[in-house]
Amino acid sequence: MTTETLTLAEIETLAFEALTRAGASRAQAQPLARATAETEADGVASHGLAYIPVYCEHLRCGKVRGDAVPEVTRPRPGLVVADAGQGFAHAAIAAGFAEAIPAARTQGVAALAVRESYNCGVLGVHTRALAEAGLVGLGFTNAPASIAPAGGARPVVGTNPVSLAAPDGAGGVALLIDQSASVIAKSEIMAHAREGRAIPEGWALGPDGAATTDPERALAGSMAPAGGYKGAGLALLVEVMAAALTGATLGRDASPFSGPKGGPPRTGQCFVALDPAASSGGAYAARIAALTEAIRAEPGARLPGDGRAAARARAQREGVAVRAATLERIRAL
Repeated sequence: MTTETLTLAEIETLAFEALTRAGASRAQAQPLARATAETEADGVASHGLAYIPVYCEHLRCGKVRGDAVPEVTRPRPGLVVADAGQGFAHAAIAAGFAEAIPAARTQGVAALAVRESYNCGVLGVHTRALAEAGLVGLGFTNAPASIAPAGGARPVVGTNPVSLAAPDGAGGVALLIDQSASVIAKSEIMAHAREGRAIPEGWALGPDGAATTDPERALAGSMAPAGGYKGAGLALLVEVMAAALTGATLGRDASPFSGPKGGPPRTGQCFVALDPAASSGGAYAARIAALTEAIRAEPGARLPGDGRAAARARAQREGVAVRAATLERIRAL
């Protein structure tokens, strides 16, 4: 596989130029370009530059509004609402965090509800921003339906990721959990389909409900929930938080995040930020350190977030190896 090594600044610039040429305003493109570089740094290539051609296609066909201006309101002291205006989620989340982070520091807790939104990429990128601000961050985002409820066959909810980012008490991130309700993120199956590669058995079901290794049949069928009915329950939890609570479109009614059909998906996100200094009696830093150290001390154990942190440090030193085919598609835009 041929690759080209880019710095994080080069990745951000490449993404920004492609997005603005496709019709995104500077205010819409900048947060998404920055998140794209962060995602590549984290080693999550399926959600990084590989998605830029999709974003550009959606700008051109009107599935996402490149000129949207998020509308931020404060209906209650501890609640911030950001209407994305059918623009990119990243711009709305950034605008909402500008209000929610100070509110959480002042009050001890604050929530951000985002509606009329779009695919927010890697959810952990956003919750990590809360942790870097010294807050425990919870994040929820819904997606177009791709998981059937327990005992059912027709998809009703999306892969619906949930994320928790915990600060270390010293300006860093101690722990980062970021997982979807499905066995694997749908974007991984989409990547396999683009590349003509079979998927591992157990990732998805075909339209007939039988297990499949064909990514095209998987995309026409349903994703396998992680842990069976427990994964389906987690997806429902996220649907309540990110769609029902925010006033966003339910996954069953949202247009796909891929392809030009269906108009804006109008999905949603929800974030809860808590200040551990306000709730722990000064014990938070010691408790989170003891917890993470206990996990790292266990032979063979993996602490959620360590892999991404190591990849990010490496990317800052050495850059990121990006597939040449991906770069060709973006530069051709």
